Amino acid sequence: MGGPVHEGPTYLGIWEGYDGNGLTINDHEEWEMATRWATAFLFGQALSVVSPEMAYASGTVKMNEIYEVGELFDLGIQLLYLLLLLGLLGAGTYFVIRQVLVRRELDLSAKELQEQVRSGDADATGLFELGAVMLRRKFYPAATKYLLQAIQKWDGDDQDLAQVYNALGVSYVRDDKLDKGITQFEMAVKLQPGYVTAWNNLGDAYEKRKEYKAALKAFEEVLLFDPNNKIARPRRDAMKEQVEMYKGVPLKAKEKR
Repeated sequence: MGGPVHEGPTYLGIWEGYDGNGLTINDHEEWEMATRWATAFLFGQALSVVSPEMAYASGTVKMNEIYEVGELFDLGIQLLYLLLLLGLLGAGTYFVIRQVLVRRELDLSAKELQEQVRSGDADATGLFELGAVMLRRKFYPAATKYLLQAIQKWDGDDQDLAQVYNALGVSYVRDDKLDKGITQFEMAVKLQPGYVTAWNNLGDAYEKRKEYKAALKAFEEVLLFDPNNKIARPRRDAMKEQVEMYKGVPLKAKEKR
């Protein structure tokens, strides 16, 4: 069978030994072979020179990338610490400024109310407010003095008077006069049976005196009026445990414990 048939002068010229560019097919083949050898040699030489440099450059790039990632990570941690520090400083500054403003407000209120007391213009409500201010300023003897005066001069509603007794009880307890404090809390809940704050204070005072049954009763009273009270509920449960623990234990053994 014959070889492949090529049509057209271009293919004919190539196959006949002439490619139309002045080169015979043999010259063309030799030129291609020489070109291939030269290209291969030059590529080999370039590769032998470039490869180590490329490897080094690649390693350098990787090391640089790792170093940059490490720097970014360290920078992120430093920024996080800085933001945390600024947040703490901001919160501390806010707290200090707030305390200063509250103290200044209390001082101004106390000054005005004391002037009313000196002039004789202070009524029972003014005395109560002055006692409450002194209580917040932790001047407990002064708070007790003005609250007692408020009770003596009180001519208002008994339920409002319960707040005065409660404040007086707090003043006594903070001044380490626990028994007197309990008496005031009991008076407060007598005047206003649904006064949960006074009941909580009474329960806390009884607990400090280690009268756990009385404390339990006080916290249970709170939950009758406010079933979801966040103060009374855990204290009630704690008092139940204390009562169960001391059940059947003689009184002297309780006191020694």
